[in-house]
Amino acid sequence: MNTVGLIASVLLGAVFVVAGASKLAAGQQWRTDARNLGAPDPVAVIVPWLELVVGALVIVGLWEPWPAVAAAAMLVAFSALLAVRMRDGDRPSCACFGQWSASPIGPAHLARNAAFLTLAALSIIA
Repeated sequence: MNTVGLIASVLLGAVFVVAGASKLAAGQQWRTDARNLGAPDPVAVIVPWLELVVGALVIVGLWEPWPAVAAAAMLVAFSALLAVRMRDGDRPSCACFGQWSASPIGPAHLARNAAFLTLAALSIIA
């Protein structure tokens, strides 16, 4: 793996680990926020753990490029959910990083996810 790919993988993995850990730290508030975003309860329970596992796998480079592909797919799904909610005029709390990101969703969230998708792409092709 080249240096750019390695840096992208570590950054992407760290984003996912921090996102998953912060959701778990938020406890029941995360599930409430996820429900407000339109995520079913079973999905809200799984997402933080999935983020932790995917993030850790991306960081250590195990089974590459598949964890980065999974991260990219999750980012696309998250972005689609945000875009639909914004299109419908809803602006619930993002809670993408637990209590660290309690602001209402907006275009900046989609731009941030696009940057994360760029990291995923660099990780996949490296």
